[in-house]
Amino acid sequence: MYRALRIQRQDNVAVALEEVPAGGALEVDRDGEHPTGLVALETIQRGHKVATRAIAAGEDIVKYGVAIGHATRDIPPGAWVHTHNMATNLSGEVAYAYRPEPCDLEPVAPEGFRGFRRADGHVAVRNDIWVVPTVGCVNGVARRLAEENQDLVGGSVGTIRSLEHPFGCSQAGADLDQTSRLLAALVRHPNAGGVLVVSLGCENLTHERFLEELGPYDEGRVRFLTCQDVGDELEAGRDILRRLVGCARGFERVEIPVDELVIGLKCGGSDGLSGISANPVIGRVSDMLVARGGTSVLGEVPEMFGAESFLMGRCASRGVFDKACAMLNGFKQYFISHHEPVYDNPSPGNRTGGITTLEDKACGCVQKGGTAPIEDVIGYGESVTRRGLNLVTTPGNDLVSTTALAAAGAHLLLFSTGRGTPFGSVVPTLKVSTNSALAARKPSWIDYDAGVVVSGGASLDEVAAGLWGLVLKVASGAMTASETNGFSEIAIWKDGVTL
Repeated sequence: MYRALRIQRQDNVAVALEEVPAGGALEVDRDGEHPTGLVALETIQRGHKVATRAIAAGEDIVKYGVAIGHATRDIPPGAWVHTHNMATNLSGEVAYAYRPEPCDLEPVAPEGFRGFRRADGHVAVRNDIWVVPTVGCVNGVARRLAEENQDLVGGSVGTIRSLEHPFGCSQAGADLDQTSRLLAALVRHPNAGGVLVVSLGCENLTHERFLEELGPYDEGRVRFLTCQDVGDELEAGRDILRRLVGCARGFERVEIPVDELVIGLKCGGSDGLSGISANPVIGRVSDMLVARGGTSVLGEVPEMFGAESFLMGRCASRGVFDKACAMLNGFKQYFISHHEPVYDNPSPGNRTGGITTLEDKACGCVQKGGTAPIEDVIGYGESVTRRGLNLVTTPGNDLVSTTALAAAGAHLLLFSTGRGTPFGSVVPTLKVSTNSALAARKPSWIDYDAGVVVSGGASLDEVAAGLWGLVLKVASGAMTASETNGFSEIAIWKDGVTL
């Protein structure tokens, strides 16, 4: 017998938990139920869907208890269900109805972790020095300053890293505002014990404009270098970095209650097991943090399309609901205004892994948000101000979305992946694999294996408890795989004219 999972009783498809050959008998397990007599009519790859009963052309395909598309032809029991015989139900904007659902979590006393307390009271899990270019023209300078001054690092200071990007000039209007807002939010991020902001001197994002965006700042922690104003920018930059490191060394790890922790929630390189293993595990960790008074942040708005039923009733108030509606329909209009179909997702890798439609992907994606009430919805480049689960406006792109989560104030990220990715954001990025084969094949990429849920080696709650323990270790200084590899990148969301 080959194992498959029907997630909800009303589903008419199950997910293969292992490769099933044509003619293989399937054991479909949901809450201890084992329907018999289902035989695979063709090979079903791991993570892909198989029809558990006859589905007529035009009938909804149901997974996670909701429609994830419709059949484009008659589908017999045991048949593979994918792009060749099903399609999305999505089109344009949706009129949402506010139907609040009780979803408060039972409060839990917060334990502590060993983090840094900044002079302004903010909390950090790292004490690094960031070199932030305001314009892509000085990326090379920022990179050399970071690479060539690692000898200054010591004591509680972890590393010097450069946050390179291609923007800051030849932009106008809202597009330039977006770049300025995002960079300022990163400069304010408490994980940076010191920040060197590097400008060229003739870019659109002028020093004066950036200061206005940044607002009040600690002059001991944030310093500026304009390359056109000095003879040797590398020498001048080293002198500034020496002073920043000296200042940052004054910070030491202290005990901090976990209710001050902010965690970003992300998935990338997803597969058909993401919504069964890693994402629900991350959702449970999010709930654990929120129950302790902490904060989690969920982005990837296009990957909420089709899964709104899992989110909208959890909005803590009508005002939050209205903001969520505006975010979702505003993003759909963003697609439409660029003459792109709302449903132009999932990616080729997602499809290879068993995800067929955007609804299929979204219903797995939103599992990362757990079951907590949604306390607020914030815009791109904005910071969270309310504890609990927050939604943030970001696209699905891994680099852009994780940068926005960091800018929102996330101290670290939980990043699930079924296909694997080496990418690391500017804040610690803890990779959680959806399947054990990936964790075994890519140990230099993966921090935690949630695939044991699929193999039956442990329950979702048990795996979540293990991940929670690792989160506290990473918050206290344990390095993630991407940090060990030295991988740290940002990307800025661009939606405007290049001059």
